[in-house]
Amino acid sequence: MEDLSPSVGLFGINMNYLAQPQRAKVVAQRAEALGFESLWTGEHVVLPEPRQAPSPAAPETPMAHPPAFLAYLAAVTSTIKLGTGITLVAQRNPVVLAKEIATLDVLCEGRFLFGIGAGYLHQEFEALGVDFDSRGPKTDEAIDAMRALWGEEHPTYAGKHVEFSGVNAFPRPLSPTGPDIVVGGTSQAALRRTVTKGQGWYGFALDVAQTKAVLERLDEAKNRFDRPAWLSDEIEISITPPKPLTKAMMEDYAALGVHRLISMLGFYPQETVLEDIEALATTLDITD
Repeated sequence: MEDLSPSVGLFGINMNYLAQPQRAKVVAQRAEALGFESLWTGEHVVLPEPRQAPSPAAPETPMAHPPAFLAYLAAVTSTIKLGTGITLVAQRNPVVLAKEIATLDVLCEGRFLFGIGAGYLHQEFEALGVDFDSRGPKTDEAIDAMRALWGEEHPTYAGKHVEFSGVNAFPRPLSPTGPDIVVGGTSQAALRRTVTKGQGWYGFALDVAQTKAVLERLDEAKNRFDRPAWLSDEIEISITPPKPLTKAMMEDYAALGVHRLISMLGFYPQETVLEDIEALATTLDITD
């Protein structure tokens, strides 16, 4: 009988005490040995000081740059998937980001998952000199522009925010369509982006009831927007719950059709994190 239990990942491998590479290495290798499916980074280039809504963390919270940190983790692991949860695409030059992600995909040897989002922290956009109100359209164009650079023999793109021709970029990702894109967010725009551009969707800090409500909206978006034929009909659903995972919670999410649960490493203190993730693996029955 086919096992329909969600795979289990861990979020925050580049944050807090894990922003120190040797600590992250030990946790990543232990997670891989225990049978966890994936490791995910968080991202904010800067945080407002003093902390103010809607900032997710204090300004002194260490948060290592995801592409560089995942490249390091790719070199010290061999099977566990590595994902960005999420990359704030609108804050980047998409041509530069396409090169970063292609390189990272090569280094990960096919294990990379490209979680993307438009962002929500206006103070961060202001510090970067990026217009906050156009972040949605910029994200949409960036996805298309990056895929052009990854897959077209002679890449060209002409949009409002991105335009290039007569250039090329190598190395290419392992797949001509690039790494799988997992779209984060619960806005209508994020759900539309998931249907039209993403292999998956990522809901962060959502309990079972909240997940059910958003998945109903995602189903509505599927009926409203055309999904490209080259994308699988099935959208892979990833969720980070707002509290530590239990077997009962895992079953409740599985009943909704969730494919992947990504537990926050922030629940576990530095002193006991290895024991804590081992206990989690045992509780969820994922240990090989």
